[in-house]
Amino acid sequence: MKKQNFIECERKGLEKLINFRLPHYFYTIGIAVLGTAIVMMFIRAFVLEGDQEVLKVMLQRGLLIGMLLMSIAKDKDEDEMVVKLRMQSYTYAFVAGVVYALIMPFVDYGVSNVVNSGGEEFHDIGDFQVLLFMLMIQLLCFHTLKRVR
Repeated sequence: MKKQNFIECERKGLEKLINFRLPHYFYTIGIAVLGTAIVMMFIRAFVLEGDQEVLKVMLQRGLLIGMLLMSIAKDKDEDEMVVKLRMQSYTYAFVAGVVYALIMPFVDYGVSNVVNSGGEEFHDIGDFQVLLFMLMIQLLCFHTLKRVR
């Protein structure tokens, strides 16, 4: 295979990955999954008794899956400007997520030491918290950027 053909094949594959979007109806499915997960989280917290760690993890994953479906679903009017705004919102979410992951453990440590006078241990934040924060930032930024364009 010639070098130019190889480069062209790699470029097409990368463009296909970058431009991947689910159909618009996945946005509705994402909202349904997200809403179901939130309702079930309230039911688990206030109605069910006992240790349901597996249910908690499943609901957290459902929350992330619903938000991810909303994030990668096409818009009704998908054009170049919407694609640019979507990429811009992903950039904002990534930067905010990195800053959040770096700063939040120190804030949590400081606040827990002020509230509890005993020496609290330093805790790192989990993957769920960072992913949830990044998806929320991306969705909020994308809808805000669309509204003010």
